[in-house]
Formats: sequence, C-alpha cells, structure tokens
Amino acid sequence: MKVSQIAPLIDADTVVAGDGKKEVSSVYAGDFLSRVMGKAPADCIWLTVMANVNVAGVAVLAEIPAIVLCEGVKPDEMLVQKCLSENIALFTTQKSVYECCKLL
Repeated sequence: MKVSQIAPLIDADTVVAGDGKKEVSSVYAGDFLSRVMGKAPADCIWLTVMANVNVAGVAVLAEIPAIVLCEGVKPDEMLVQKCLSENIALFTTQKSVYECCKLL
C-alpha cells in the first residue's frame, strides 16, 4: 500500500503529506519510543497516541514513513515541523488504535 492510501481507510485528516508514493508494508502500534525504535519494522505505518517531536525522531531512526495519531490526539507544532522537514507523513484520526489496525 502507498502512504497516499492511508487517510481514506482510517477517515484521517492529513496533517503532513510526506511522500505519498512511498510503499508501506506493515503496521506497528506502540507508545514506548524505545520499543518502537527496536521493534517497528522499516517502511511500516506507526499507530500511536504520542504527539511530541520525539515521535518524528524515532520515525527517522526506524525508517518509518507514516505516523497515525489515533483517538483524536493532535500533534504539537514541533512535531508537524519535524515531519515536514523529514518528509514523514503524519495523520490524525478519531479512531482507536485497535480500529486502525483492523482497517489497515
């Protein structure tokens, strides 16, 4: 699936577009940043409720091209700016992490 196909599947608002042509191959759900760094596969969609700038740093290190903030969580401005500068797609949705896992 391409990053550009994520938003309609989970009724997401696109916060940062990222590279819509980038392929994603799996989904990882988690909020412990150190665990995500060690366990999330490259090229996955990361589902989380964490919304600070450290999320983008972890996404860069783990080669994650798309982040979905679930449960209505909104990103802070520093996260948005970091995702823009790193070309990471960032979405928000009202759906739960579980619902997003099922849909993706």
